[in-house]
Amino acid sequence: MAKAGKIQTPDWVLEGYESKKEYEKAKGLNKGKKSEEKTFKIKVCPKCGGYDVSVLLIGEEGKSAKDWECKSCKWSGRNIGEKELDEEDFMKYLDDKGEEVA
Repeated sequence: MAKAGKIQTPDWVLEGYESKKEYEKAKGLNKGKKSEEKTFKIKVCPKCGGYDVSVLLIGEEGKSAKDWECKSCKWSGRNIGEKELDEEDFMKYLDDKGEEVA
């Protein structure tokens, strides 16, 4: 039976970082890696940068969508902006918006 080697303490713990992610960010080690954490995409108004946008439904009983509309600045068009948030930023966004999170 082979003898098991000793477990070594990770560098990020030895250097006093709170997480491996924080350590890699500080050292610049994750530049080429794809993000492993969940990301969320939200629609943003290209004119005012507001998040209160919705799709405009047209036709009989709203069976098709034509444009986007911003409720804040009354902009409408097709070139809607999109912002990608990580989980932490998305939770802050929901808190600011007043949404309840289960």
